[in-house]
Amino acid sequence: MVTTTSATNGQFAGSAGAANAVAPQAATNENRDMFTKLLVAQIQNQDPLAPQDPTAYVNQLSQLSQTEALQNLSQMTTANASILQSMQTLAMGGQVGSEVTVATNTLKLEGGTVHGTIQLNGASASTSLVLTGQDGQQHTIELGAHGSGSQSFTIDPDALGLPPGTYAIQAKPSDGTSPQIEVAARLNSVRVANGGVVLQVANIGEVAPSSITGFNGKTES
Repeated sequence: MVTTTSATNGQFAGSAGAANAVAPQAATNENRDMFTKLLVAQIQNQDPLAPQDPTAYVNQLSQLSQTEALQNLSQMTTANASILQSMQTLAMGGQVGSEVTVATNTLKLEGGTVHGTIQLNGASASTSLVLTGQDGQQHTIELGAHGSGSQSFTIDPDALGLPPGTYAIQAKPSDGTSPQIEVAARLNSVRVANGGVVLQVANIGEVAPSSITGFNGKTES
């Protein structure tokens, strides 16, 4: 059974995606170079045979060595991260065309039937699947009783009278928890953006690789 209500305090959730905060590389390099220059200048402008502090010269040389080692380690880490990202992109690219399972709180209805599961944390006497449109209208699909675990659902927009568009989706079991919703959809493409890998999934949009909970094999064209 589907009921439609107006969301009074609901706020439509935006599309899921991954956006990593990255510190400005130029500022980091500038600060690192300034520290190195100051340290070298301090070493050069004292007599190594008669430093003001007997241990100062040795400590400064040690600091310079440590700074150079950290710079080399940082460069190696950056290179390794780039290699790992390339490997991840290639691996994900090989799965394009496969059906994947995605943990999501948004859904794009475009006329086709959508299948998914609700990961119940415990037994539920009844579960409501609530879809909230961009206009604030709530459409509730009542599901039956189910034990702990995966409770499957099907959304047929035509049969339920749901117009095409993007919806926030939420599961409300009888125990009052907010279980994870997973939707099965086709992986359409893989790309690199903002320093990370972004996946384009049918009926959902762009998601991070961490949102993928399973690969279900290639789908028929």
